[in-house]
Amino acid sequence: MKISYNWLKTYVDVDLPAAEVAELLTFCGLEVESFEKFESIKGGLAGLVVGEVLTCEKHPDADKLSLTTVEVGTGNPLQIVCGAPNVGVGQKVIVALIGAKLYPTDGEPFEIKKSKIRGQLSEGMICAEDEIGIGQSHAGIMVLPADTKVGTPAADYFKIESDIVFEIGLTPNRVDAASHIGVARDLAAVIAHKTGKEVQIKLPDTAHFAVSNQETTVDVEVLNHSACARYCGISISNLQVADSPDWLKHRLQAIGVKPINNVVDITNYVLHEFGQPLHAFDASKIIGNKVVVKTPTSSEKFVTLDGIEREITTDDLMICNASEPMCIAGVYGGLHSGVSAQTTAIFLESAYFDAAFIRKTSKYHNLKTDASFRFERGTDPDATIPALKRAAQLLQAIAGGVVTSKIIDVYPVVIVPRMVELDLNRCATLIGKKIDKHEIVHILKHLGIKLIEEQNSKLKLEIPLNKVDVYREADVIEEILRIYGYNQIEIPDQMRISLVSKPNPDAEQINKKIRKILSGIGFQEILNNSLTSSAYAEKHLGAHHENIVKLLNPLSSELDSLRQSMVFGALETIRFNVNRKQVDLKLFEAGKVYAKQQDRFVESNVLSIVLCGNQYAESWNSSKDKEDYFRLKGVMEALFHQLGLSPNTTLIDHHALLSYGLQYQHNTKEIAVAGMVKSQLLKDFDIQSDVFYAQVLLDDIYKPVANHKVQYTEVPKYPEVRRDLALLIDEKISFAQIEQIAKKSEKHLLKSVSLFDVYQGKNLEPGKKSYAVSFTLQDTEATLNDKQIDKVMSKLIKAYEEELGAVLRG
Repeated sequence: MKISYNWLKTYVDVDLPAAEVAELLTFCGLEVESFEKFESIKGGLAGLVVGEVLTCEKHPDADKLSLTTVEVGTGNPLQIVCGAPNVGVGQKVIVALIGAKLYPTDGEPFEIKKSKIRGQLSEGMICAEDEIGIGQSHAGIMVLPADTKVGTPAADYFKIESDIVFEIGLTPNRVDAASHIGVARDLAAVIAHKTGKEVQIKLPDTAHFAVSNQETTVDVEVLNHSACARYCGISISNLQVADSPDWLKHRLQAIGVKPINNVVDITNYVLHEFGQPLHAFDASKIIGNKVVVKTPTSSEKFVTLDGIEREITTDDLMICNASEPMCIAGVYGGLHSGVSAQTTAIFLESAYFDAAFIRKTSKYHNLKTDASFRFERGTDPDATIPALKRAAQLLQAIAGGVVTSKIIDVYPVVIVPRMVELDLNRCATLIGKKIDKHEIVHILKHLGIKLIEEQNSKLKLEIPLNKVDVYREADVIEEILRIYGYNQIEIPDQMRISLVSKPNPDAEQINKKIRKILSGIGFQEILNNSLTSSAYAEKHLGAHHENIVKLLNPLSSELDSLRQSMVFGALETIRFNVNRKQVDLKLFEAGKVYAKQQDRFVESNVLSIVLCGNQYAESWNSSKDKEDYFRLKGVMEALFHQLGLSPNTTLIDHHALLSYGLQYQHNTKEIAVAGMVKSQLLKDFDIQSDVFYAQVLLDDIYKPVANHKVQYTEVPKYPEVRRDLALLIDEKISFAQIEQIAKKSEKHLLKSVSLFDVYQGKNLEPGKKSYAVSFTLQDTEATLNDKQIDKVMSKLIKAYEEELGAVLRG
């Protein structure tokens, strides 16, 4: 949210440096993320002055150029080469001096330098209006009135407004500060607390508001009071729709709002002043001179201001005339009922809508407006009339309007302020410091919180309706602490904590160990949003709607459910990085996945690992090998080895996400899968390269990892022996089967089995392949002799022949 410092100063007397104001606002809960200078004309016309053309002669070497001398108020006329056809002696012109930076209406900014043009020295530039960003014309230089004083800075002549604009990161609960008056209220409270003086907010004066006549009659009927608790309106006629005055344009431009016309600009101005959205209807479009606030009985089509036809549901609150809808209440206006250049009379609306109603409509139609931003967080029902009067007065002053009806106020059930009791002892306990009662009352007064009654240490308070998030005693204490200052609470000399038992297994410690292992082998950790699109799970996991944990009030359709798998976030991260030319990725993420099982919700801890691109960064001495399945398999083996696990592996027959890969099991229970992501899934995420993905079910490994004890084994005294076998086997047989048979056949002397060569093709029967397998044997008690070795190898060969039909190759 943008706040103009100049605008802020109209409500509170403050003349502090912008950095100091930013600090005060941040410490009272309105975090200023940045602040920047705003100028009504970019660059502020710095380095430009009014000059007078003293002489003007034809350039000796160019037919279309003139050689001039120009007085700029220094007593030393400048020689300037000018290409404008209308330049002449005696003219008052705008001159850009050497070093000035110009910001043209169209084009890139440029700096004026001393230069020679066709052999003649030019010490500046006589400017056209488009060259300095104040207009579109390039027909010739700007010629000012003859009485304009030479040497006057152009910024003064054109009355350039300079401002500081604060960018405030407004939290959802602070809608009371979603306006300049709201921010001014907090700023005044902070200054008053720091100085100990009374600082009054200067609110716009609406005491002189008056109705000129009651010639216009618009009936208002509210059919849904739960969605619209208060609806106010007023008729204004004799309007002249035109451009807004400069001061109003500058106010809006400073906070990033584009000026449209005086009527619309005034409604936007009052919105950002009071935080109360207004809407102006062209009175001629109100059929039957009747406004009806209702929800439709059935779905219908409605064209909004942006020209898009939308389907309105029975949950959308609509502002209608006697026969058709005109506006989506609190969200967006209609195409045909708004203010146009032909509008001469309006019906001006100021209402209090239910926050939940507006939030649902805004989310459903994916419409985010300044009005919906405030309504869906909760506005002040007491601000409707003051905002309406303020806008009416501005319309009278700026657009020549005449108020032709009394204020219509449909407010059947008056919303009363909340009462909260504050115990000062409780306040001291929660804050951790006793604050003087008079200081607390002083702070509350400047926040608009009224002291109704005082009994000993208890204060009965009336909470203003603009503070929609203050319901409890703790909320009031938070308000006090915001203004008092969190940094004013001293850190105690002693800290008291309660000892808690260490969980077993300690999941956090195991997760930390996993992060350390993966980071140590070149992986980077990512953190994705646990909110995702339900469409992912429905399409790629085959998840049924009832098994997905959906949000009741989602931010958007892309964030409407809790994730069922980590793969989708990982693929979004890959897509984001690949689109930015970061293609070699080794990533991991530890987090939770969620599912709904019958009547209960289940959350599980999961680790995801992804690889794509090249194995090594591009270099003259490194290979360009691509990441592959075996690389991922090696990562998984290294991870499990470090964790003290030795899971069994089986090939994946079918998997929703992987085209092929391995399943890892511990005590017959699946603990992980790893493999290559299906091409269709990659296509849906617009990823061109292969991606290899692994998922570890952390909840199923915490206990075995915690129970694993590291034991020291003495370094063997006797040497290892290696023997190799070349086996001709069926192409469907895997190395895992060979390894499993070997370990089953020889449990004492066999230390390891590895595959070092695979051959399939010429000189082999169809459907056959050759595996070259090495076996490492070792006895911890004695040196192995040939007889022992041959016995083990014979046993292995026999097992392979009988169980796999293997043939020993020579």
